[in-house]
Order: sequence, then structure tokens, then C-alpha cells
Amino acid sequence: MKTNQRFTRRTTLGAMAASALALGLAVPAAAQTSITVAVPNPSAITWAPMWAAIGEGYFGEEGLSLEVQAVDGSSSVLQAMSAGQAQIGAPGPGPVLNARARGLDVVFIYNLYPKSVFGLLVKAESDYTDPAGLKGETIGVGTADGAEVSFARAILSDVNMKEGTDYEFLPVGDGGTAAVAFMRGDVDAYVGAVSDAAILANRGMELNEITPDDYLAFFGNGYAVLRDYAEANPEVVEGFGRALVRGMRFVSDPANEDTALDHMAAGNPSEGEDRAFASALLAAAVERMTPTDAYIEKGYGFQPPEHWQAWEESLVAAGDLEAPLEDLKAAYSNDWIDTWNAE
Repeated sequence: MKTNQRFTRRTTLGAMAASALALGLAVPAAAQTSITVAVPNPSAITWAPMWAAIGEGYFGEEGLSLEVQAVDGSSSVLQAMSAGQAQIGAPGPGPVLNARARGLDVVFIYNLYPKSVFGLLVKAESDYTDPAGLKGETIGVGTADGAEVSFARAILSDVNMKEGTDYEFLPVGDGGTAAVAFMRGDVDAYVGAVSDAAILANRGMELNEITPDDYLAFFGNGYAVLRDYAEANPEVVEGFGRALVRGMRFVSDPANEDTALDHMAAGNPSEGEDRAFASALLAAAVERMTPTDAYIEKGYGFQPPEHWQAWEESLVAAGDLEAPLEDLKAAYSNDWIDTWNAE
């Protein structure tokens, strides 16, 4: 089977139940399929639509029972999927392309963050105004192999800077540990996600973002599956995405904020301790999860092919990929978007 072949569709449990109801037949309780979803950090707000869908029972209505496992970075997500320890994962696009280059047939199926989740941050009182000014400096990242590393390396490559020669990455963790590294002067800049920037600001740090405009359009993490799993279990992928879109609609409605924050706190109790901060973080995350005006009509989760092309080109230019992939289109699929977004 060719790697870019469209996924086979099957009749879903929901469709069969609807048909039975129309015929006046008894509808048996849907069997629950247990799946593990690996995410690269323990935040619940970062994955807000999924936790809202869990809390509202949307996955249960699709016959799915989710176990969410937080691991350390996108590479660990992909390793868990490859080992069969997770059926669905939430890696970044850079690690996905690198995994495909190594022969792992992983497919990105849902673009959770159509707007860049990362930013290149510096202290407001610093003299840094653009990436070129960071030559010779140390740049903090969450993990050594996280998606933020590929993002930053591509930016710095654009200004003719090479890692190990013109700058160094230093893994400093995220949130509070990153703030400590900043305060001690261990790092001169930090590549942070939406959540990291909010945490740093909440710690009293005034920050400036010096990310070039072109890179603010680079999309972030999303959901992925191994092709073999998707082809063998299309009803799981279909149900997962449909529940996820319902969760996205739920968190996008301001009227649901209090309930949504309760669901986030159930997923990560520590995030519920400061309600005001959690509210601000959720709003920031939802904004980054909302497609731009150019693609909003395509629906939640849509992946513009030109954005994948931009990611591949930047990774090749930065040396993260030795060469363009033989078939870039096999790295992602929009096959499910219309089904997931149908009202």
C-alpha cells in the first residue's frame, strides 16, 4: 500500500446507532475502546479541547475511553507511538518530519495550533531587538529535542547563525524553572510556548518577543497517528477528531469558561490553583488554536499544504533535515476534516 493512500472509511458506531433509532430498534450500549494519548507536557490547558471533550463526555459518546500520558517532549511522544504504548500522540511538526525521514510512518491528522505556539523571548530591559543580536549568547529551551528547538534553529539559521558556533541551546525546563534561569542570567533568551510566556509574565518578568513575522505563522503541535493504526482503526480516528472539534467549540465559547476551567483543573490540578492565571492562559491558548481568517472556513484541524512546505524548507535550511522528504504529502492528512467539522 502506498504511503500517501487515503485512509479507508468505515461505518461508525454513531451512524449505526442513528440508523437503529430511525428503525425503532433497541440500541445497545456502545463498547468503549481504550486508547492512550501521549502529550509532550503535563499541562491540561495546552490541550484544552481534549480535556473539555473528556469532561463533557464527548469521547464517551464516540465509544472511546482516553488515558492521557504526559511524556518529555515530542521525541518521547513519537517513541511511545512507535513502541505501541500510545495510539495517538501530540508531537510538533519538526519532530514528525524527522521521524518520517528515519522511516517512521507517522501521519499528522489534526493541526491543534494553526498559529505558532512558540516565541523567541528576551527580557524587556535587554538590548536584544532581533535574532541576529543573540550571536554568541545562550538560548534557553524546554528540552533538548523538543519542537521549540527546531523552531529556534530555523530562525537563527535565517540570520546565518549556527548552533555551537554562534550560539548555544541550554535546556532549562519550562515555566518556573525557565524563570529561574532567566533571573540567574543562565540564558539570554528563551524559546517559549504560549504557556511558558504566560507563566514567566505571571512571575513578574517583563518580556519582549523578537520572533520574525514569517515565523509567527508556523503552526505548532497537533495530533498524529501511525498510518497502520489509522488504517486498521478508522472509527477510532474519526471519533477522536469529532470529539476534539466539539471540545474546541466548547472552549471557544466564553459562556463555558468556568466549566472549561473545571475540566482543565481535573486534568492538571495545579493549573487550577490560580484561577485568574488559568483563565488568561486558556484565552491565550484558544486564540492560538483558532485558525486564521484565511483558513477558518476549512474547519478546526485543517493543515495548509504550503505551511508544511515552509516547515520542511526551514528544517532543511537549518540542517535538521538532510534533504526534503520523498513525499511530503504523506506526512499529513486532511482526509478527516470535513467529517470532524460537520455540524
